[in-house]
Amino acid sequence: MSFGIGILRRASHSQRPNSNKKQSLPSLFFSIFPRSFSQLHSQTQLPSFGIAFDIDGVVLRDHTPIGGSPQALRKLYDHNSGGGFRESKRAMQLSELLGVNISPSQVLQGHSPFKQLVNRYENELVVAVGKGEPAAVMFEYGFKNVLSIDEYASCFDDIDPLAQYKEWITKKVANQSRTFKEIGPRKSVHSERVQAAFIVSDSVDWSRDIQEWITKKVANQSRTFKEIGPRKSVHSERVQAAFIVSDSVDWSRDIQVLCDILRSGGLPGKETGHQPPLYFAHDDLKYQATFPSERLGMGAFRIALESIFNRIHFNALEYTSFGKPNAFVFKNAETVLKQLASSLNHEVHVVNHPDDGSHFKTLYMIGDNPSVDIKGARQAGHPWFSILTRTGVFKGKESPSDFPADLVVDTVEEAVDYILRKECTS
Repeated sequence: MSFGIGILRRASHSQRPNSNKKQSLPSLFFSIFPRSFSQLHSQTQLPSFGIAFDIDGVVLRDHTPIGGSPQALRKLYDHNSGGGFRESKRAMQLSELLGVNISPSQVLQGHSPFKQLVNRYENELVVAVGKGEPAAVMFEYGFKNVLSIDEYASCFDDIDPLAQYKEWITKKVANQSRTFKEIGPRKSVHSERVQAAFIVSDSVDWSRDIQEWITKKVANQSRTFKEIGPRKSVHSERVQAAFIVSDSVDWSRDIQVLCDILRSGGLPGKETGHQPPLYFAHDDLKYQATFPSERLGMGAFRIALESIFNRIHFNALEYTSFGKPNAFVFKNAETVLKQLASSLNHEVHVVNHPDDGSHFKTLYMIGDNPSVDIKGARQAGHPWFSILTRTGVFKGKESPSDFPADLVVDTVEEAVDYILRKECTS
């Protein structure tokens, strides 16, 4: 889950943006996108509103822009803005896909809150789970003794009883023992309904078998043990915490290893001990990818892990989930927006304490998931205004009754057009 941030200064009726004239628009992210008509205003005027975009299902579907998102963002960003920042991989990726300059300070990933736990676990052994480079992410945050679950599991012989059957994960399956010729004509699976499913033996890949085939495994980790420091003996050093940084690639192994870590007090194979803390970057049950129906997300993995752990352990699983609709996310977004707004003009000092109300008249949350984006914005209250798009999880006609949005639109471009009409003409 990613989240972007943006700020706009309200333009008066006589100062509406001219589509033929480029404006200097600062880039502001944090799973929220911002914009500011800074050329049109005095140097002491603070932005009056900001825009927060959910990325997956609103701006992108996998790596493909959707809903007119490039056009929408170009209306908010000047192509030459945001220079001078050292871009992170995610910021560069978004910049290339969307055609606007996005700085790391504008992007908030689901795992960004893990930074706040560095002081607690900086030198402690922690395990990072997820696709991509979860250990590299944690290392960049300041965790000095972190191993990916791939690295950690490799230290224990036979910890994954199904490992011998997973050759297809690291390379394409070569010759099948039975060809299509042997099993008869191949019918179209796109038109013929599956009439039954048989669990013949232990699933080799839970995430794939629960949902879909995985076509390739994440490439080699870019970080080596040399880069993360001396490799300590994981057989004697307890894991102090486990972090689910991104979606698990191998559910069967990861659930098995996490259960071993959590119920043993951080030493797999040892007697039962106190459960180490467990942190999830977010808790989305499902999300919209390129496949027509929703895909299972980190929340589904958490449910599977929790269900199994509670069956095999006498104490219920304890965990902390970050991400929407947690009120922390929206409060943090507002704080980041204030900081970004202040940085637009060093002469403007934004006082940030509990009794000092936000200077934003409106903060717009544009999302595709009613139970996550809209629920979170509604719970956060003023100054948040929720906008629900039909490009992701939500595809209905009317705003859902359980989590009603302030506005329902087809695309993010339509949402941005609404905001600009409302804010730049009043």
